[in-house]
Amino acid sequence: MYELIPIERVERKIYLIRGQKVMLDRDLAEIYGVKTFVLNQAVKRNRERFPADFMFSLTRQEILNISQIVISSEMESSENIKYAKNVNAFTEQGLAMLSGVLHSPRAVQVNIAIMRAFVRLRQLLSDHKELARKIEELEKKYSKHEIEITVVFKLLKRLMEPPDKQTKRIGFVVDNK
Repeated sequence: MYELIPIERVERKIYLIRGQKVMLDRDLAEIYGVKTFVLNQAVKRNRERFPADFMFSLTRQEILNISQIVISSEMESSENIKYAKNVNAFTEQGLAMLSGVLHSPRAVQVNIAIMRAFVRLRQLLSDHKELARKIEELEKKYSKHEIEITVVFKLLKRLMEPPDKQTKRIGFVVDNK
């Protein structure tokens, strides 16, 4: 039951909005196998569990921006979202809270997959930061060598140039007048 939903599928549904990684109510409803209004209704019944840092409603402009981002293979959901009156975005904490609101066996498995996707994204970001740090160290270490290598190449290019054709003649020049 572990691979009920591929993590890659969940990762594609994570957006960066207002500086936070979030998932939209429509995408969550699709993954959970329920209608969007059912998911939102469960959230409304338990509103105290979803403070502003767990869930927020998107502005009209944010909805339009998202509808432009969605890839063409998901055209149906982008068309739906473009005309939606309200779209809720759930942060990682809000997604964890959904597990207490939705009680089906599928909901439990979906929450596990979502949490694994967020952990994997954090790990990837951490790995990228470490790689960027190492590249910066290498740049600092070899920047001095770069200057020295440039000088060596300039000298090699001078040595490879053909000699001047105007060579001085050795000896006396006699004028025959």
